[in-house]
Amino acid sequence: MQRHIQGYLYLTLAMITVGSTVIASRIIASGMPPFGATALRFAVAFLFFVLLMHISRLRLPSLPLRDWLILVVQAGAGSVGYTTLLISGLRTTTAADAGVIIGTLPIVAGAFSVAILGERPAASMVFAIALAASGVLFITLSPEAGSGSLLGNALVFGAVVCESLFILLNKNLTTRIPALTQSTLMTGIGFVVSAVVALMVEGIPGTVALGAISAVFYYALVPTVAGFILWYAGAELVSGVEASLFTAVAPVSALLMAFAILGEPLSFHQIAGVACVLTAVLGLGLFQRPKPVACQAMNADPASDRSSDAN
Repeated sequence: MQRHIQGYLYLTLAMITVGSTVIASRIIASGMPPFGATALRFAVAFLFFVLLMHISRLRLPSLPLRDWLILVVQAGAGSVGYTTLLISGLRTTTAADAGVIIGTLPIVAGAFSVAILGERPAASMVFAIALAASGVLFITLSPEAGSGSLLGNALVFGAVVCESLFILLNKNLTTRIPALTQSTLMTGIGFVVSAVVALMVEGIPGTVALGAISAVFYYALVPTVAGFILWYAGAELVSGVEASLFTAVAPVSALLMAFAILGEPLSFHQIAGVACVLTAVLGLGLFQRPKPVACQAMNADPASDRSSDAN
């Protein structure tokens, strides 16, 4: 198999796992409190990342205090905030709607870079932001959207904002940290933060649905760990621009899985919404300037430009 074809396959599989996090979160939302589920997810993923670091002979880097503080904030916002808001939002909105909103992550992250870092927006970025916003409006203003789903959509978009902050903060690290090491740090810190909040806010849960626990383990092992491996294996074989285009697979896979696995009906507004988001992501990728592949660790969710999806 040619190298670039192999890379495309790895990146596609990685983004399919990202789309599946929406389905897993929907199942988790029906049977576990969000912070407790997040703590369990990070605990499981952390053990596997530590094992991968041992196999790779990687060690924790020596970091200045400023970088440690950034990592803690990253873990709290991008990792814990993303997961808990996504699970909470999926209690009242559909997985299909959430998949469309999650697909706007590259666009929202780019908008944050323009608004906060003062980067000069290219015409393609402005166009992509407008298209992505149109996609979200399609599902938010659809006739099927009631007060509950509007709140759920807002929480899911809050998760996207948290992940965008993760990416923004990552640009402010003064020390280059290997992606695997940063993913390990994010899951470890994320576990501590979410576990403390879970004990303070949710207490020790009584009965927990077996399906929800299974979904948490899936989220930890497949999108977080396996997705990380697939994304970086693929990113080594293709250009950065090519890799960025594959983030468009995530919302499509989420939409199709919501239909096939959860039995959610697909509406015109959802299809139109994902079409706008796809056009925005693909257009941004095609017209952006070539650059090295962005490190990203999947909240594993590789849908972002982050170096650790341990979010």
